[in-house]
Amino acid sequence: MDLNLSGKNALVCGSSKGIGKATAIELAALGANVTLVSRSAHIMIDIVRELDQSQGQRHDFLVADFTDTGDLQRKIKGLIATKNIHILINNTGGPAAGPILKANTEELLQAFNNHVICSHLLTQAVVPGMIQDGYGRIVNIISTSVKAPLDNLGVSNTVRAAMGNWAKTMANELGTHRITVNNVLPGFTATERLQEIIDLKVQKTGMPEEIVIQDMKKEAPIGRFADPSEIGAAAAFLASPAAAYITGINLPVDGGRLKNL
Repeated sequence: MDLNLSGKNALVCGSSKGIGKATAIELAALGANVTLVSRSAHIMIDIVRELDQSQGQRHDFLVADFTDTGDLQRKIKGLIATKNIHILINNTGGPAAGPILKANTEELLQAFNNHVICSHLLTQAVVPGMIQDGYGRIVNIISTSVKAPLDNLGVSNTVRAAMGNWAKTMANELGTHRITVNNVLPGFTATERLQEIIDLKVQKTGMPEEIVIQDMKKEAPIGRFADPSEIGAAAAFLASPAAAYITGINLPVDGGRLKNL
């Protein structure tokens, strides 16, 4: 199986922590040159030092705030002037929890901007280089809510579904260039985001945290939360040469929690 990413340049969004960081680590382990993207320069400096460089890779980072699309576009334009990007990992923190009926339009617009609009701008920027070099992988880290909406995550459910359909459309259009576009749908994963959801459930139900965690783990047949590295491994596989004939799919990595196929 060809998993070798030597000579490939990867751009990994939201890579200062959690699933984004784990994906960057996995891509570097396969030989890719990784550019981290987040708002936290001091954290990314340390992560760059941690990334595998055994195959002579050169890693770097880009400080960008997805709430400022103009700044994001300028910085990405500067990056691709220096190198072509072959692998794009679209990954952004989820919107605040809450029922959809109580969500205001500003919340919806901001979430749509941070997820769909920024992913779209990044894709438009990197695709010409993918076409030029004959290699392109776009992997979107979304959520199982694409297939089954989650309780009390109204804005997230709405925007994640939009991302899913955007990705499928993009996969159809880019297939002729042999560029693949796929979605990874994480289940409950041991990240700061999951802890926020747990804290909200504790506040809402009044149940002890350990009981809330226990009940959440029971939702997956495997009976535990995912480690971020397990999500990163799935994303790295989809970015590899071995996944060349996989495109336009949703890949749940959820320990079997989804009740549908």
